[in-house]
Amino acid sequence: MYSRSWRRGTRRSWTRVLAVLLGLGALTVPAPAGAADPYVDQLAEAASTPAMQWSDCEDGFSCTWAQVPLDYHRPQGEQIELAVIKLPATDPGRRIGTLFVNFGGPGPSGVDRLRERARWPWLFSEELRARFDLVSWDPRSVSRSAPTSCFASADEQEAYFATFPGTPAGPGDEPEFFARSADIAARCGESAGPILAHASTANTARDLELLRRAVGDAALTYHGISYGTQVGAVYANMFPGRVRAMALDGSLDFEGNVSGHGADLPLDTRQGVADAIAETFDAFLRDCSAAGPDCAFSAGDPKLKWIALAERARPAPIVVDGTPWTYGQIVAAAGSLARPDTYADLAMLLQQLFDAGTSLLPALTHDAIFAKEHPGNRIEAFYSIQCTDSAVPTDPAVYSRVGAVEDLRVPYFGRTAVFNATPCAFWPALDADRYTGPWNRETAAPILVLNSRYDPATPLRGAVAGAAQLANARVVVVEGAGHSSMYVPSTCAEHVKRDYLFTGQLPPADLRCGIDRSPFR
Repeated sequence: MYSRSWRRGTRRSWTRVLAVLLGLGALTVPAPAGAADPYVDQLAEAASTPAMQWSDCEDGFSCTWAQVPLDYHRPQGEQIELAVIKLPATDPGRRIGTLFVNFGGPGPSGVDRLRERARWPWLFSEELRARFDLVSWDPRSVSRSAPTSCFASADEQEAYFATFPGTPAGPGDEPEFFARSADIAARCGESAGPILAHASTANTARDLELLRRAVGDAALTYHGISYGTQVGAVYANMFPGRVRAMALDGSLDFEGNVSGHGADLPLDTRQGVADAIAETFDAFLRDCSAAGPDCAFSAGDPKLKWIALAERARPAPIVVDGTPWTYGQIVAAAGSLARPDTYADLAMLLQQLFDAGTSLLPALTHDAIFAKEHPGNRIEAFYSIQCTDSAVPTDPAVYSRVGAVEDLRVPYFGRTAVFNATPCAFWPALDADRYTGPWNRETAAPILVLNSRYDPATPLRGAVAGAAQLANARVVVVEGAGHSSMYVPSTCAEHVKRDYLFTGQLPPADLRCGIDRSPFR
């Protein structure tokens, strides 16, 4: 169904738009005293509600397109089309409304992910699917929705990224990495077109508000995962009176993601991602040891074995059956900890490298699993959104200096967090509408935050910080390792989320949830 390119919309009267912008003189306006919605983003208010025509798109799903403004300052000007997908509630008589889901990234297709994951029982139980239509979409600049396109063809894109260097293992690798990071930024600046200046999360929040209006819900019910929590927090502060229920899962430090609290540090360094990877890897090793024979890396002391393996690979690759594994590749594999269902394969890989045996089974890393999805423009979309939203150092010398410090402070994983958003240092476009706060506007309903104890992508301390920035939020900790309840099955967490989404009432304070099973069994 999704084959159309985005197109230019028709021009309509500017009278209402000019009246709003000139008469209000601001993006938000105070409502009368005592009103439930003291702030409303006026750019979204001036835009037309999309008319969505749903049609069947196989396996019980319905699909449609939604027209939204490219530039919300010109709401009746050029339009883009968002690809939207829905799995209708299975019990229409008890239907509460629509549950909008953003699966994170930014970059992966929400359409593809809902199609693949809507029936994962630990994520969306039968009881939840009975009461809500599940709706997701490709956010602007992603996949089918006015995609950020930096290459002439998919083949050119694939060839380009196949040779893109990994995280610099040391100072000698940094010049090439900086040069290639500047090159991808320049390519996107030359090829991506106008979407590059309108890809901010603030505009995605406006799109979400228009989608809410289009489905006819009086207020938003929302489940945001990973980066999707940033979308949720921005929406909650741009449309605070329109939050019915909002579950933020694998949550960010929202202010830190945007501004770093004023610290001139690379994006993931200031978010504590290196510490989170190291802590999650230590949890992986502990669980491996406890699993005994069920974990291939459990014999002896897994921690000492890891150190020996990594240090052996540092001066020269470990070659197995003619395949060289560099230090950087081994560290990258060890840090791919988002999905506990890959931990057994990771343990097997580490043991085979440790033994330097005769057979090597490739690890199912987080990125490799996602590569099996419709890959689309995930990398380009990630940069077009993240680089627009976040203030980052623009001097490569800062990255070199912080990389040296982090390499000592967080052995093996410190440099990963320093360099993984380096193209943002060279990014050619800005979106004047990026959201920078406030974060504490009083929402019509309290917000639920879920986070794993050991999350390699969204550290628990960041989730706690983000929740504290919101006016009324509560954190529930899932006592396991992995990234969000999307990948860490917990019946307890699903029940907590489900009950909250049904009622809008938070669970008891200091609630903790266990996981359903060990990743090695």
